[in-house]
Amino acid sequence: MEKVKVNLLKTEDKSYEIVIGEGILNQIPLDLKKDALAHSYTIITDSIVASLYGEKLLAEFNKAGLRTHLISFPAGEESKSRETKAMLEDEMLRLKMARDSAVIALGGGVVGDIAGYVAATYNRGIPYVQVPTTIVACVDSSIGGKTAVDTPHGKNLIGSFHQPRRVYIDIETLRTLPEKELREGMAEVIKYGVIKDRTFFEFLESGIDQVFSFTKHILTHIIKRCCEIKGEVVELDEKESNLRKTLNFGHTIGHAIENLSDYEISHGQAISMGMVAEGKIALEMGLWQKAELDRLVSLLIKTGLPADFPNYMNVNRIIDTMKLDKKVRGGEIEMVLPKKLGEMTESGGSYGIKVDEELILRLFSSD
Repeated sequence: MEKVKVNLLKTEDKSYEIVIGEGILNQIPLDLKKDALAHSYTIITDSIVASLYGEKLLAEFNKAGLRTHLISFPAGEESKSRETKAMLEDEMLRLKMARDSAVIALGGGVVGDIAGYVAATYNRGIPYVQVPTTIVACVDSSIGGKTAVDTPHGKNLIGSFHQPRRVYIDIETLRTLPEKELREGMAEVIKYGVIKDRTFFEFLESGIDQVFSFTKHILTHIIKRCCEIKGEVVELDEKESNLRKTLNFGHTIGHAIENLSDYEISHGQAISMGMVAEGKIALEMGLWQKAELDRLVSLLIKTGLPADFPNYMNVNRIIDTMKLDKKVRGGEIEMVLPKKLGEMTESGGSYGIKVDEELILRLFSSD
């Protein structure tokens, strides 16, 4: 028997900067031109952001002498699909975007996820840059390289890890967010306080109102701290083998709620409901204290977020939907559960805690 070994062991530096500031949108083209990231660019955005910032950014790229095209798709979670991805790819092929091109993901989480996935697979992978314009995208989905589309079976089930080359966060773009969307985006912010930083959680308890009055230094501090926390976690566990699971607090139940509502319930609302539900499970399992859960519920309500999922949502259907989640192992539901504010429960070296279906049914069937 003959053998040939293909040696692929190598060290790859995928580090990147997150640039946070005011009015930095217009500097992006010249910045990328200086770094010679690509020969040409495709700005991918949605129908709302295209009119707000897309056309302006396209003009700045053209002004910088960079060959650039803009492609948009209808705004909304329902566009985060394999069909939309195929449409974007076909349009890029029609425009003859080659392997020396790059994608600019301009928008919220839906745009970032699908544009990143396009970049991950187009011509077997091209660079991309995240330019988030929502709170959720700024503090969460633009960082860490998770890219995906949804399917009728659940959220983010088809995708790839593909790290961006840079992230540009222009605080000014958040001014055009409806207050409802700003409030819902804070669910992810609050999550970071629960999983990693008690002091940050306490800061939010005392300063959450200043976010909605658009106090810039408060917003900048909040976004930077969230980026720091996520960056630290991703550095240690890029592919979610263990520690990165903690970023999913509230998401196991939250994603099921989103899916079952046909995305009528927003991501932020669903994650808020999910954090409370998973917090109740942690309390029932004796993992943390009621006083800590009460503080979480109080902060979410103060932010204008829901604490309980709708009565019409059947817990058996939630459980069935959770079983399709990527976080399920061996057919058993796993969640990340808090130990105390700022620290998550670890069992046997793993942050994935198995949760019995009967416990979920008992806790929520009568809610």
